[in-house]
Amino acid sequence: MSVCSHASMLTVIKIKFHVINSKSSVLRNDDLKEMLESSKESLKLEAMKRIVGLIAKGKNASELFPAVVKNVASKNIELKKLVYVYLVRYAEEQQDLALLSISTFQRALKDPNQFIRASALRVLSSIRVPIIVPIMMLAIKEAAADLSPYVRKTSAHAIQKLYSLDPEQKEQLIEVIEKLLKDKSTLVAGSVVMAFEEVCPDRIDLIHKNYRKLCNLLVDVEEWGQVVIISMLTRYARTQFISPWKEDAVFDGNNEKTFYESDSEEKKDQTENKPYIMDPDHRLLLRNTKPLLQSRNTAVVMSVAQLYWHLAPKHEVSIVTKSLVRLLRSHREVQYIVLQNIATMSIQRKGMFEPFMKSFYVRSTDATHIKTLKLEILTNLANEANISTILREFQTYVKSQDKAFAAATIQAIGRCATNISEVTDTCLNGLVLLLSNRDETVVAESVVVIKKLLQTQPTQHSEIIKHMAKLFDNITVPMARASILWLMGEYCERVPKIAPDVLRKMAKTFTAEEDIVKLQTVNLAAKLYLINSKQTKLLTQYILNLGKYDQNYDIRDRTRFIRQLIVPNEKSGALNKYARRILLAPKPAPVLESSFKDRDRYQLGTLSHSLNIKASGYQELCDWPAVAPDQSVRNVEVIDPVRSHIAALDERNLCKQEFFSVLNMYMNVCSESGSESEDSSEDSEETSSDSGKSSSGSEESSSESESEQKKKKKKMKKMALQKKSKPTAADRYMSHLLYVQPFLVVSCPHIGPLRDASPRSDNQRVYFISTQLLQKIKSRLIKSTLPSRVSCLVQVTTPSFGPVKTYELLHHMTGKGLSAKYHFPRQPCLYQPSMVAVQVILTNSSDHSLEEIHIGDRNPASLNIHCFNTIERLEPEASVTVSMGVDFSDSTQAANFQLCTNTDQFSVSIQPAVGELLMPSTMAEQDFIKEQGKLQGMNETSQTVTMATANTSSQAISKQVLSVANVGVVSSSQSNFHRFAGRTVSSGALVLVTLEMKESSSAQLTINTEKSVMASMLLRDLKQALAQV
Repeated sequence: MSVCSHASMLTVIKIKFHVINSKSSVLRNDDLKEMLESSKESLKLEAMKRIVGLIAKGKNASELFPAVVKNVASKNIELKKLVYVYLVRYAEEQQDLALLSISTFQRALKDPNQFIRASALRVLSSIRVPIIVPIMMLAIKEAAADLSPYVRKTSAHAIQKLYSLDPEQKEQLIEVIEKLLKDKSTLVAGSVVMAFEEVCPDRIDLIHKNYRKLCNLLVDVEEWGQVVIISMLTRYARTQFISPWKEDAVFDGNNEKTFYESDSEEKKDQTENKPYIMDPDHRLLLRNTKPLLQSRNTAVVMSVAQLYWHLAPKHEVSIVTKSLVRLLRSHREVQYIVLQNIATMSIQRKGMFEPFMKSFYVRSTDATHIKTLKLEILTNLANEANISTILREFQTYVKSQDKAFAAATIQAIGRCATNISEVTDTCLNGLVLLLSNRDETVVAESVVVIKKLLQTQPTQHSEIIKHMAKLFDNITVPMARASILWLMGEYCERVPKIAPDVLRKMAKTFTAEEDIVKLQTVNLAAKLYLINSKQTKLLTQYILNLGKYDQNYDIRDRTRFIRQLIVPNEKSGALNKYARRILLAPKPAPVLESSFKDRDRYQLGTLSHSLNIKASGYQELCDWPAVAPDQSVRNVEVIDPVRSHIAALDERNLCKQEFFSVLNMYMNVCSESGSESEDSSEDSEETSSDSGKSSSGSEESSSESESEQKKKKKKMKKMALQKKSKPTAADRYMSHLLYVQPFLVVSCPHIGPLRDASPRSDNQRVYFISTQLLQKIKSRLIKSTLPSRVSCLVQVTTPSFGPVKTYELLHHMTGKGLSAKYHFPRQPCLYQPSMVAVQVILTNSSDHSLEEIHIGDRNPASLNIHCFNTIERLEPEASVTVSMGVDFSDSTQAANFQLCTNTDQFSVSIQPAVGELLMPSTMAEQDFIKEQGKLQGMNETSQTVTMATANTSSQAISKQVLSVANVGVVSSSQSNFHRFAGRTVSSGALVLVTLEMKESSSAQLTINTEKSVMASMLLRDLKQALAQV
């Protein structure tokens, strides 16, 4: 068979194999799609496990994205977790499809399961689309306040993603970072410090109050977080503490004694040499990181080692030595990094690692790069005491089969000979013996090192130069041949007979030599021409002619330059006079230094130190400050836990007392009759009680004179008239709780609807209760202490204007006689602050009674609804009003659920208008403008509105706006500006509405809020309301 036919057959086989693989992958994907679309949860779960397994193997599963994303709303927690794992992987690639499910991710942020909330935030932050930046920002802020530390940790990770997507959000992200830095959870600490390093590493002021907390939490933080925190604290310490390395200061290691010294003792020591006193916070950092040297994680040990290297006093740095040597038993990747750092340390402080010198002996199983680093460290540790031991090791290493390692050993021998003068001759003689080695690499490296050593003492080693000239014909490595030629030219006066002969040999093989050898041959010819022109003139001209036509332009240029320099002619001019001074000038001896000598300019353990190049994102360590900054910035006010607990109990008891006092008062008001006689009798009783008189006092007064009785009657009438305008004790108590703005109205059932703005009679009393007290009542008492009937007795509402809009929930034909209507009373929901209050009117339009009316299943199941109590029986033509609470999560998406009786189930839905998802917020105009300035750019929605003529007045504008949205009016100093403020019920996001009136019935309507979707919907509704007559 020919080669061509064989190649074509291989090509066909490859094509068939590729087709079979592609078909099998398509079939596999089809099977997985069928399993994902199945109605059985077990099949979906198995499919997701297989898909995640494919991703783990590096297979592409992006084609399954549409099928997977359908299951994101699954009720199965395990399935949902796997779906989120998949979405995190492919959300950035399939951004368009991921955006379609963004509402699902937002709902998942409210899921009871902390892992689902965290996964939803992780997916949301993985969608790299600028348009959802406001949504991501809001999600991060909400997650940062989550009760679960795992979710807060995820929010810290999302900060970095959002910052890389939109750096303009830096200021808002810094606020979140500042909040998370105060978190006491060890799970959050590492993540938020990483976010700090990415977003605002220069904001050291954020660390001051949290410095001691981070130091104390360090031992309990996860290993990844420990590395990040230690790196950050190293930079922080270099800016806040003075150097412990001062040579003129005496170190005082016992800080506790100096802390308790008296002022007199301090004055006495001022005249003496003042000892260095370490800052207690500096010592705190060193003390709390020391136990981490025993960590099983090599990165943690390395981080602590670099911290001690850069921050600890010199006599304490040796603490890290044993831990670093222990790491040399790890994998070769770990060994490489650790040895690099030890090599840098060993240059400045040999004494640290000298007792552990045997740990750096090379093993036969070591990789070449590990051997080279160990060789570097042994060379750094060499001194007069241990040089003989090290040289014996080196003699073994030279015989290694690893040529690169053998060459590095020869260089190390040369460094030892340069650094320790006592062994220079010994090392030189040993290198000369290596010139007879059969290995060309060893010989070549020996020649190069000998050349450098001879430059230090050229007069004493002419015999070595002659010996190298004899070996010249046997050496083939270009660098070695070039080195010998350089030695011949540099010291040609000491070998006058040998140098011309070497030049003659080179003239024969000039054209076949490497470029580096040709250059040194030209240099040798020029030097011999200047010293011995009679014997070498013709050879020099011959070599210069060969070089003139060489293919390499460097050699051609060098040849022309040398010819003009050494051969006198009319064109050469005065330059020929300085030829000897130029070519035969004495050269300084080379200095053999470690390649790690200059690496200490980088922080140990960093990528820049490993590469010896400043890597992207590297932050240099600051120099120690000359004067220590103020250490009081790290002081944190400590709250006594006992006192705070007592205060909390007192506050809780006070709250209960206030609530039940108010509740009893309201119930008393409800039970009062409307007759004037009872009111007057009550007034007389109160008057008599206020005066402090008993019933016997009235009997004594009957015996008084008639004139005195007349005066008494006049006085009683006067007090009765005053009593009508004087508030009762209950009124005075409620007035004490009154807040001017904002206020909440509390009414009793028999008084009538509070939405009626008409004046009330005297028997229709309306009281005001403080918002602060209401919040305490809602959060602390309602769920635990109040009976279920209280919600029917007391209704808390906000002042509202305009007619109530009622919506149909269930028609009586569809509901088999049961009809339901609902409206939004715009009351704060007593069940949960994040819920929107909904009142439902249930009517029995049938001819028989309905029993067990209640709320059934919800869709989705995670929908947060506070259901009304089951209505046991509803007679025909009877109606009942019940209250509900629905958490719409700041979305106009309908809340779907089932309204059930004992025999039937009816699917119904509550669709909120966007304005009903708000609650009024009161603020001054200056605060309004300030908050509006923070909500610019993507958070601002604006449009020009054509106003109806009837809606141009201030009252009409307020009426129309309040009919659409449950917001508060903000007083404005400018007549053409109308401002309204509110907050979303669920998340509390600020919503600011501004209407700027312009000429010809036009106006500029602007809405500022983080909820961009709500802003566009609210803008549409307001525009429609203001334009209609």
